[in-house]
Amino acid sequence: MALPAAANDVTIAVGGAFTSLDPHFHNLTPNSGLTQHIFDRLVNPDADLRPEPALALSWSAISPTTWEFRLRDDARFPDGTPFTADDVAFTIARVSALRTGPGGYAIYTRPVQEVVVVDPRTVRLVTAEPAPLIPAFMAALPMIGRRAGEGAATADYNSGRAAIGTGPYRLVSYVAGDRAVFQRNDQWWGPAQPWSRVTVRLIANDSTRIAALKAGDVDLIDQVPTRDARDLAADSRLTVFSKPGVRNIYLYLDQFRDQTPFVTDLRGNRLATNPLRDPRVRQALSMAINRPAIVAQVMDGQASPSGQFLPDGTMGSDPGLRPDAYDPAAAQRLLAEAGFPQGFAVTLHGPNDRYVNDAQILQAIAQMWTRIGVRTRVEALPTSAYFTRSARDEFSIGLAGWGTGTGEPDSPLASLVAARDPARGRGASNRSGYSNPAMDRLLDQALATLEPPAREELYRQATRLAIGDRAIVPLHHQVNIWAARSGLIYEGRNDERTMAMSLRPATR
Repeated sequence: MALPAAANDVTIAVGGAFTSLDPHFHNLTPNSGLTQHIFDRLVNPDADLRPEPALALSWSAISPTTWEFRLRDDARFPDGTPFTADDVAFTIARVSALRTGPGGYAIYTRPVQEVVVVDPRTVRLVTAEPAPLIPAFMAALPMIGRRAGEGAATADYNSGRAAIGTGPYRLVSYVAGDRAVFQRNDQWWGPAQPWSRVTVRLIANDSTRIAALKAGDVDLIDQVPTRDARDLAADSRLTVFSKPGVRNIYLYLDQFRDQTPFVTDLRGNRLATNPLRDPRVRQALSMAINRPAIVAQVMDGQASPSGQFLPDGTMGSDPGLRPDAYDPAAAQRLLAEAGFPQGFAVTLHGPNDRYVNDAQILQAIAQMWTRIGVRTRVEALPTSAYFTRSARDEFSIGLAGWGTGTGEPDSPLASLVAARDPARGRGASNRSGYSNPAMDRLLDQALATLEPPAREELYRQATRLAIGDRAIVPLHHQVNIWAARSGLIYEGRNDERTMAMSLRPATR
């Protein structure tokens, strides 16, 4: 295997398409991993999502509705301008006002009613009611500077003009849909980075990405297909790393339209009513999915069946909430009760290059649904096309994935199943159109509850309502897999991010 071009240069190939260098354009994991090379956060989530000091050295609740952050004094932008409390205020104002792109960061800034700049090193975030997750929200929010960001649009970040942060690397070049090149920022306040130059390439095709690693064209790859992990681990030139993830792979089903575009009768005629609005139909579709078979045969054991938002053992997960048991006979009875004894036809949409084995998962579900009389056609699309159309509510049923940046189920509850309310940053990714005021009230209470045990119980109650309604249909939680050339160590992360900061030489 060829060595890198220089001993301190590294090339990383990622499978998930990154769509922008604007750190607030789209709350998408590939974007977050890419932009974190440039932009720091006030709080840094470690590999297990535990908060660590970053731009903020400390934080505390000085009142039930006020969080105070004390900033470090050695964080600077490339021109020597220090990072200050004013930049925090500018960042939060920008996210709250941003109206372009899919966004998704508003859930982190909506609770903040006022930003008080006490002095250059002290900032206070004032909320209308107790907001215990403010530090965790700040761990998910990339910080920008007023000097480079004033008046900057997404195009200015993609061109590099505004892509200037306090992070461990500086941007050299960016080609959308292809690659980004970074140079080490030797003035960074954090630990010295071993790589002087980092190239992040998008190689969406699994086979091509693996071939590039084996040929020595790249040094690290992510999204290793489960079927290939064992063979790669047996290759003495390579090392495989894995980490159980918090991402839940799930289906959303259109519950808000009287007629939905991709559901017909078996002859292809549009139905008078949308069957997905009937909870019996949604339950039938869930019970027709053999999750253990998908985990064993499609995911090669590198996943766990899912019945809720987060895996067992995480904050807010309910140990009594299990996945729907596979029962095709019961599913057929439910369809008959709902008025569809002969079934109907659907198109199942999803990405073909975003999640581990996503296209194969779609095909497996289609076969299972067809067996109960729901004739299913699959349309798997490239990530950019799929998510653009999904955001416009073009699909009836779609495959997606969602994790958490806080270690709690606040994000999936607020984004995936809370009633759509852009003014509050709720329901930003609620493609089902699900709405349950009782669930929303429980979520509101949880997000205003400072005591973790009480907050956890509210999370569980909200989760039981949403999952009981089949607001989404959970499938499984992924195991994240990376592979690197021998001599490198990658620290796998719960949040799936692939970053040069987590890669180091084995000898260091």
